Amino acid sequence: MTETASEQWPDDIHAALGAAGVRQVAYVPDAGHARLIDLCVGDHAMVTVPLTTEEEGVALLAGAWLGAARGALLMQSSGIGNCVNMFSLARECRFPLLMLVAMRGQWGEFNPWQVPMGQAVPEVLRLCQGLVFDLDRAAMAGETVAAAARMAFEGQAIVAVLISQRLIGAKTFVE
Repeated sequence: MTETASEQWPDDIHAALGAAGVRQVAYVPDAGHARLIDLCVGDHAMVTVPLTTEEEGVALLAGAWLGAARGALLMQSSGIGNCVNMFSLARECRFPLLMLVAMRGQWGEFNPWQVPMGQAVPEVLRLCQGLVFDLDRAAMAGETVAAAARMAFEGQAIVAVLISQRLIGAKTFVE
Protein backbone atom coordinates (compact mmCIF):
# COMPACT_ATOMS: atom_id res chain seq x y z
CA MET A 1 0.00 0.00 0.00
CA THR A 2 1.36 3.43 -0.89
CA GLU A 3 0.96 6.43 1.35
CA THR A 4 -1.32 9.20 0.24
CA ALA A 5 -0.25 12.84 0.42
CA SER A 6 -2.31 13.24 3.58
CA GLU A 7 -0.35 10.43 5.25
CA GLN A 8 3.13 11.55 4.23
CA TRP A 9 3.05 15.21 5.29
CA PRO A 10 5.08 14.44 8.45
CA ASP A 11 7.80 12.95 6.22
CA ASP A 12 7.84 16.14 4.17
CA ILE A 13 8.10 18.26 7.32
CA HIS A 14 10.93 16.09 8.64
CA ALA A 15 12.79 16.47 5.35
CA ALA A 16 12.31 20.25 5.45
CA LEU A 17 13.62 20.42 9.01
CA GLY A 18 16.68 18.41 8.03
CA ALA A 19 17.31 20.58 4.98
CA ALA A 20 17.05 23.69 7.18
CA GLY A 21 19.77 22.33 9.45
CA VAL A 22 17.54 21.64 12.45
CA ARG A 23 19.53 19.52 14.88
CA GLN A 24 17.46 19.81 18.08
CA VAL A 25 13.77 19.01 18.32
CA ALA A 26 11.92 19.69 21.56
CA TYR A 27 8.43 18.29 21.87
CA VAL A 28 5.52 17.66 24.14
CA PRO A 29 4.20 14.19 23.22
CA ASP A 30 1.07 14.56 21.09
CA ALA A 31 -0.88 12.28 18.77
CA GLY A 32 -0.99 14.97 16.08
CA HIS A 33 2.82 14.99 15.90
CA ALA A 34 3.33 11.26 16.59
CA ARG A 35 4.76 10.31 13.18
CA LEU A 36 6.93 13.44 12.97
CA ILE A 37 8.26 12.81 16.48
CA ASP A 38 9.09 9.20 15.53
CA LEU A 39 10.93 10.40 12.43
CA CYS A 40 12.95 12.92 14.43
CA VAL A 41 13.76 10.40 17.18
CA GLY A 42 14.99 7.97 14.51
CA ASP A 43 17.15 10.62 12.82
CA HIS A 44 20.71 10.34 14.12
CA ALA A 45 21.42 13.91 12.98
CA MET A 46 18.78 15.24 15.41
CA VAL A 47 18.71 15.36 19.18
CA THR A 48 15.16 15.02 20.47
CA VAL A 49 14.08 16.22 23.89
CA PRO A 50 10.68 15.34 25.34
CA LEU A 51 9.29 18.12 27.52
CA THR A 52 6.91 18.20 30.43
CA THR A 53 5.61 21.63 29.42
CA GLU A 54 5.92 23.72 26.28
CA GLU A 55 7.67 26.76 27.74
CA GLU A 56 10.66 24.54 28.59
CA GLY A 57 11.11 24.18 24.85
CA VAL A 58 11.51 27.92 24.34
CA ALA A 59 14.38 27.99 26.85
CA LEU A 60 15.89 24.80 25.42
CA LEU A 61 15.93 26.25 21.91
CA ALA A 62 17.46 29.50 23.19
CA GLY A 63 20.30 27.41 24.57
CA ALA A 64 20.57 25.46 21.34
CA TRP A 65 20.88 28.69 19.35
CA LEU A 66 23.57 29.98 21.71
CA GLY A 67 25.40 26.70 21.08
CA ALA A 68 25.14 27.24 17.31
CA ALA A 69 22.42 24.61 16.79
CA ARG A 70 19.11 25.17 15.07
CA GLY A 71 16.03 23.76 16.72
CA ALA A 72 12.28 23.37 16.42
CA LEU A 73 9.52 23.06 19.01
CA LEU A 74 6.62 20.67 18.40
CA MET A 75 3.49 21.24 20.45
CA GLN A 76 -0.28 21.28 20.52
CA SER A 77 -2.12 24.59 20.22
CA SER A 78 -3.06 24.64 23.90
CA GLY A 79 0.66 24.92 24.67
CA ILE A 80 0.84 28.36 23.07
CA GLY A 81 -0.95 29.74 26.12
CA ASN A 82 1.75 28.24 28.33
CA CYS A 83 4.50 29.98 26.33
CA VAL A 84 3.30 33.57 26.18
CA ASN A 85 5.71 34.88 28.85
CA MET A 86 8.60 32.95 27.30
CA PHE A 87 8.03 34.48 23.88
CA SER A 88 9.49 37.71 25.29
CA LEU A 89 12.82 35.85 25.70
CA ALA A 90 12.92 35.03 22.00
CA ARG A 91 11.76 38.48 20.97
CA GLU A 92 14.04 40.55 23.20
CA CYS A 93 17.11 38.35 22.74
CA ARG A 94 16.48 38.07 18.99
CA PHE A 95 16.89 34.33 18.72
CA PRO A 96 14.89 32.27 16.24
CA LEU A 97 11.96 30.25 17.50
CA LEU A 98 10.47 27.80 15.01
CA MET A 99 7.30 26.12 16.27
CA LEU A 100 5.18 23.46 14.62
CA VAL A 101 1.78 23.58 16.26
CA ALA A 102 -0.77 20.76 16.00
CA MET A 103 -4.05 22.65 16.15
CA ARG A 104 -7.03 21.79 18.33
CA GLY A 105 -10.30 23.65 18.74
CA GLN A 106 -10.95 23.73 15.02
CA TRP A 107 -12.68 21.49 12.50
CA GLY A 108 -14.54 18.62 14.17
CA GLU A 109 -13.30 19.30 17.71
CA PHE A 110 -15.06 17.14 20.31
CA ASN A 111 -13.57 18.78 23.40
CA PRO A 112 -15.06 22.21 24.20
CA TRP A 113 -12.08 22.98 26.47
CA GLN A 114 -9.82 23.04 23.40
CA VAL A 115 -11.89 25.56 21.44
CA PRO A 116 -11.05 28.90 23.15
CA MET A 117 -7.27 28.57 22.90
CA GLY A 118 -7.42 26.88 19.52
CA GLN A 119 -9.37 29.80 18.12
CA ALA A 120 -7.10 32.38 19.80
CA VAL A 121 -3.73 30.93 18.78
CA PRO A 122 -3.13 32.97 15.59
CA GLU A 123 -3.99 36.25 17.31
CA VAL A 124 -1.96 35.40 20.43
CA LEU A 125 1.09 34.67 18.29
CA ARG A 126 0.67 37.88 16.31
CA LEU A 127 0.29 39.88 19.53
CA CYS A 128 3.60 38.37 20.64
CA GLN A 129 5.11 39.57 17.33
CA GLY A 130 5.23 36.10 15.87
CA LEU A 131 4.81 35.21 12.23
CA VAL A 132 2.06 32.70 11.48
CA PHE A 133 1.84 30.20 8.62
CA ASP A 134 -1.33 28.12 8.25
CA LEU A 135 -0.87 24.59 6.95
CA ASP A 136 -4.09 22.92 5.86
CA ARG A 137 -2.99 21.03 2.73
CA ALA A 138 -0.67 18.03 2.93
CA ALA A 139 0.94 18.91 -0.39
CA MET A 140 2.18 22.21 1.09
CA ALA A 141 3.77 20.77 4.25
CA GLY A 142 7.42 20.66 3.20
CA GLU A 143 7.33 23.96 1.35
CA THR A 144 5.57 25.74 4.22
CA VAL A 145 7.99 24.48 6.87
CA ALA A 146 10.97 25.33 4.66
CA ALA A 147 9.73 28.91 4.25
CA ALA A 148 8.99 29.22 7.98
CA ALA A 149 12.43 27.88 8.90
CA ARG A 150 14.13 30.34 6.59
CA MET A 151 12.22 33.25 8.12
CA ALA A 152 12.95 32.05 11.66
CA PHE A 153 16.65 31.30 11.27
CA GLU A 154 17.65 34.01 8.81
CA GLY A 155 15.40 36.68 10.33
CA GLN A 156 15.82 35.59 13.96
CA ALA A 157 12.07 35.65 14.33
CA ILE A 158 9.32 33.86 16.20
CA VAL A 159 7.61 31.73 13.55
CA ALA A 160 4.79 29.24 13.95
CA VAL A 161 3.38 26.78 11.45
CA LEU A 162 -0.18 25.98 12.49
CA ILE A 163 -1.00 22.48 11.27
CA SER A 164 -4.76 22.47 10.91
CA GLN A 165 -6.97 19.99 12.66
CA ARG A 166 -8.51 19.19 9.31
CA LEU A 167 -5.12 17.97 8.05
CA ILE A 168 -4.23 16.08 11.24
CA GLY A 169 -7.70 14.67 11.73
CA ALA A 170 -10.16 15.41 14.49
CA LYS A 171 -9.63 13.45 17.67
CA THR A 172 -12.37 11.44 19.30
CA PHE A 173 -12.91 10.05 22.79
CA VAL A 174 -12.16 6.58 21.40
CA GLU A 175 -8.46 6.76 20.44
